[in-house]
Amino acid sequence: MHFLDQAKIFVRSGAGGPGAVSFRREKFIEYGGPDGGDGGKGGDIVFEAAEGLNTLIDFRYTQHFKAPRGKGGAGRNQTGAGGRDLVIKVPVGTQILSEDKEHVLADMTEIGQRIVFLKGGDGGRGNASYKTSTNRAPRQHGTGWPGEEMWVWLRLKLIADAGLIGLPNAGKSTFLNAVSNAKAKVGDYPFTTLHPKLGVVRHKGVDFVLADIPGLIEGAAEGAGIGDRFLGHVERTRVLVHLVDANNEDVGSAYRTVRDELEAYGAGLDDKSEVIALNKTDTIDEELTAALAEELAAESGAPVFPVSGITGEGVDAVLDAIVERLGRRAEAAADEEEGWSPL
Repeated sequence: MHFLDQAKIFVRSGAGGPGAVSFRREKFIEYGGPDGGDGGKGGDIVFEAAEGLNTLIDFRYTQHFKAPRGKGGAGRNQTGAGGRDLVIKVPVGTQILSEDKEHVLADMTEIGQRIVFLKGGDGGRGNASYKTSTNRAPRQHGTGWPGEEMWVWLRLKLIADAGLIGLPNAGKSTFLNAVSNAKAKVGDYPFTTLHPKLGVVRHKGVDFVLADIPGLIEGAAEGAGIGDRFLGHVERTRVLVHLVDANNEDVGSAYRTVRDELEAYGAGLDDKSEVIALNKTDTIDEELTAALAEELAAESGAPVFPVSGITGEGVDAVLDAIVERLGRRAEAAADEEEGWSPL
């Protein structure tokens, strides 16, 4: 399945149905009069966050969504049938933006969440509702209120607890495959990952979702490489896992390059809790690993975890740090205590 995280669509709610002009002319009934019913309400445009969806690819082939209009009223004071609501299912994490992308109109963050985005027009009044003491046989009626319409952008931001960041070829996909059920593509060339990947990690009884995004290079905020478009997928994360390749000539510079791009992007990414790991330590000796870890710690001002996604060395320590920063240890302990009862 192709991954698509942005799509522009047109939505229009249904117009209300027209009211009816009708008069009673029944045999043996002394008093006739108007009996035209009201028109039915137009269908609403409803967005629903559906489970099992993780891409907006369907909206590449279908861009127009129009709810049906209400049916017209009829004689005998019969109200027209309302138009059926049009439910548009989107992945959890989808934001609905204005056409100029300046305003977030809705944010679908929970499975099953539904919002009425555009309301259908009300039905027109039938001529029976216009009857007064001085207008005994009205012939006017309402044509029904029009629906609402607009162009919107859908933007998907994956829901993950932690996000993997780093330069291209830092070993993010290998690390994700090693700790989760993901099967991300791995290659010995830059930009192996072209789209964000998700994996569910289970570590010491704690589950969390880890996201891998394409690598950043210097100037990504200005569009270099793949750019910083996919950073939106780690905006919702609580922890960033920053992998630095131990084979870089200058690990401190490699770290700073990515941090500068996070600051340029904004959205609070540079303020998130960060776990820093010196990756691919299986390719160098222990003495050099210690020296590079010390250099990276001096640049970042934070502890550094030597790790190898290939051999698994140091992986548990990184996962421990992620779980600790997520605050999941206390939650898991509380759940176990609450579920325990003496016999």
